[in-house]
Amino acid sequence: MKRVGVIGLQGDVEEHILQTRRAAEEAGESVDVRWVRSREELEDLNGIIIPGGESTTISRLIDKFRMRDEIFRIREERGVIMGTCAGCIILAAEGDETVEIKGVRLLKMLDVKVDRNAFGRQRESFEAPVHLVLPPTGGFGGWEGDFPGVFIRAPRFIRVGEGVEVLGWLGEEPVMVKAGRVLSLTFHPELTEETLLHRYFLSLMDE
Repeated sequence: MKRVGVIGLQGDVEEHILQTRRAAEEAGESVDVRWVRSREELEDLNGIIIPGGESTTISRLIDKFRMRDEIFRIREERGVIMGTCAGCIILAAEGDETVEIKGVRLLKMLDVKVDRNAFGRQRESFEAPVHLVLPPTGGFGGWEGDFPGVFIRAPRFIRVGEGVEVLGWLGEEPVMVKAGRVLSLTFHPELTEETLLHRYFLSLMDE
């Protein structure tokens, strides 16, 4: 059985849990999805989601509860990690000056640089179609088309390294990237009715 944990220290945790359960049901899979609040709850997982929320708070709580080393262990043991919005910032190798000023401790799992809150304040949040090109993987047959993108105080990729694959675009701008078994999205797939990206996340565990 696949075991997925949503880092439940701050942010839209419940939405990711419900969306992952729906994705598993639609894919006909048995998946244990849990709310992770402690280091011990990470021990037997093969998938992690770092949700949207406030990147400074989430990164500090990851360290407070001694989760950092466990997250790296899961990646090294071929676990799959997905970060959305604030989670996208935390996964990055480098941030803009506001990331440094706020003291966000990055996991540096992807060779990208992000601009925190690049799209403005909460009132400037928006929805727009994101064009996705998802390659076949595991039991997932691949997919190309438009996906409803929900952007809430969204970050922006201002540099994407050579070893990082772009899977999603807003116009010509990258908004979803992948390196190995790590996914990073500047938008919120959990706030839509479409389970596509959570099904893709689950399928990476079959590789």
